[in-house]
Amino acid sequence: MPRKSTRLTFAVLATGAGVFAMLQSLIAPALPTVQHALHTSQSTATWVMTAYLLSASIFTPILGRVGDLIGKKRTLVVVLVTVAVGCLLAALAPSIGVLIVARVVQGVGGALLPLSFGIIRDEFAASEVSGSISNLSAVIAAGGGVGMVAAGPIVTALDFRWLFWIPVAVVVVVTLIAVRYVPESTNRAQGQVNWLGAVLLSAWLVAMLLPLSQAGVWGWGSARVLGLFAVAVVLFALWLYAEARSRTPLIDLRVMRLPAVWTTNTAAFLFGAGMYAIWSFLPGFVQTPSSAGYGFGASVTAAGLLMLPMLVAMFLSGVLTGRLEPVLGAKTLLTAGAALGALACGFLALWHDEQWQIALVAGLFGLGIGLAFSSMANLIVGSVPADQTGAATGMNANIRTIGGSIGAAVTSVLVTSRLQPSGLPYASGYTHGFALLAVLCLAAALAALLVPVRRTGGGDNGPARATSEAPGARQQAVAPGARG
Repeated sequence: MPRKSTRLTFAVLATGAGVFAMLQSLIAPALPTVQHALHTSQSTATWVMTAYLLSASIFTPILGRVGDLIGKKRTLVVVLVTVAVGCLLAALAPSIGVLIVARVVQGVGGALLPLSFGIIRDEFAASEVSGSISNLSAVIAAGGGVGMVAAGPIVTALDFRWLFWIPVAVVVVVTLIAVRYVPESTNRAQGQVNWLGAVLLSAWLVAMLLPLSQAGVWGWGSARVLGLFAVAVVLFALWLYAEARSRTPLIDLRVMRLPAVWTTNTAAFLFGAGMYAIWSFLPGFVQTPSSAGYGFGASVTAAGLLMLPMLVAMFLSGVLTGRLEPVLGAKTLLTAGAALGALACGFLALWHDEQWQIALVAGLFGLGIGLAFSSMANLIVGSVPADQTGAATGMNANIRTIGGSIGAAVTSVLVTSRLQPSGLPYASGYTHGFALLAVLCLAAALAALLVPVRRTGGGDNGPARATSEAPGARQQAVAPGARG
């Protein structure tokens, strides 16, 4: 394929991944509207979010691996078509049940992340890979911010169904361009999909994430929650056993044990816990009526505008990461991103009485998200064999999501443990929650310090060289941008 087409390829990948990220957060501010329009209960409406989370968690690593095996472009096109169908179904949904099914279908789009990283690694020149991954990560991070900011105006001016009509149009165009212009990589993994591993992975993810997302409704001490957690532990152990014995594992555990991979995944888990909790609770905090002793009584649109500094900051810092990584190294940038998140949450725990303080914290956390997202992706891509890129980056995204689910669940317990007579949380609940998020982000920064680096004449220029622990790692040894 001609080199001049890489910009168009990147535009296709960035648009698709950005739409997926936007769909993840776009519906959250509109849940009360959805509940009213489809005549359902609040607990049922929350399944619109839960179904998407579970579906994305299952399909992200599985289809990432499928792309490694049968071709990343082919899998990308199928995923884009599936997302378009899911958005169309959601836009036309006559009932909450159909909308929930549509969200399950949309969750297949989680595979766009690992597939896009893999296509960049396979098709772009070595000198472009690191910067392109950073830029793509910036778009993915910003996509979540766009969802938070845009939801209010779209619902107010049009209708909640336009939250899906707009993505339908965008994804259809992107799919047509992808079919024509995105190249099919000749770099394929050997073997076949380990369906036993796929089923067990799906089962333990559902058994773990479902009680985390529903514990507020079911009760943390309920039989359903405790029972599902126990089932998750058993299924996780079975999955590890099955993957270790398989000749063609879905997720190669030897790759997951590489020092640069497990340390980056640990940082992703901890930082994800802080990031998703901020996304979940900061808008609610600013929408709380001031009669509660805190909050500003902001509308959904006004709350989205207060998140605007986060959107701008995480996009700019994500793009900047591609320029800084050859000088400072991905490890340094990941550490700095997590540390900025800790600083933002610590500031928020102490000072949250003025709207400018919220905007400042949002911008500071956005800087951290941009740095962390981009550097995580580069560390994983640069540390695994090319034929494991989809599965490894898919698991990294999954681990970040799992951390986010746990962080949001624990923060919810802290925020809602004591309620005022009005039913609103006390300010101390939010303060304790923000302090916990500061600790989690600080722990992510400490985990990032453990990421090994390969020293060159210019210093820390990227992740460690993959070793013979991973099959084929000899062929893909150095991180993008880490050539001395």
